[in-house]
Amino acid sequence: MNAAPLHLGAERVMLDPAGVLHWPAQKLLCVADLHLEKASAFARAGYFLPPYDTRETLARLALLIRRYGPKRLVFLGDSFHDADGAARLTPTDRAALLKLLDGLEPIWVLGNHDPAPPCDLPGEAFAEWRQGPITFRHIPSPFSRQAPPEIAGHFHPKATAPTRAGGISRPCFVANPRRVVMPAFGAFTGGLCVTDPAIARLFPHGGRAFLLGEERLYSFPLAPRQGHSAVPQQGA
Repeated sequence: MNAAPLHLGAERVMLDPAGVLHWPAQKLLCVADLHLEKASAFARAGYFLPPYDTRETLARLALLIRRYGPKRLVFLGDSFHDADGAARLTPTDRAALLKLLDGLEPIWVLGNHDPAPPCDLPGEAFAEWRQGPITFRHIPSPFSRQAPPEIAGHFHPKATAPTRAGGISRPCFVANPRRVVMPAFGAFTGGLCVTDPAIARLFPHGGRAFLLGEERLYSFPLAPRQGHSAVPQQGA
């Protein structure tokens, strides 16, 4: 896969088509919105979903950890679908998660679905976490010209790209030189269009969407909101 470089403040990060962010200088890998144990949460409510979402999500993440060899793994909130998700892991899936975390420094940023640290799992938990000039948080902060660079999740952004066969909708990163909103990584996660006001107001001067493809990202500019002028953005 071909990751796309992005300058976030003065730092160079890499956006991977699999939906993770790599910060080479810090040997750090960041992933958002896994929503582990979503199927079991639905089952408790009487809605059956195939109970393999956690297994699939962890398998994909394990491949990326082997590819990048990070020292630190940042979970950017909503890692579990609810506060009891970690306790519902099957023994097989818990063992897979512990193996995945072995030798890493896990950072659990708390989200709205998982507002408490996961039980009996290694790592430290934070409402938000800062490394150097970059703040990692689950819900993006309101737009501010003075805000430090941030990486956030929560909104599960997606965008539609035109093709000869019609529009194709895919999860995406949304970014500008001050902010990255991560795509959801979990197997059973929906998405919110980047044109929705909840996302668009975070990028009043425009930005770029980076659609996830099989081997690369597909980037296109996002127009500034009415009443704001555009600023130059990084391309893929």
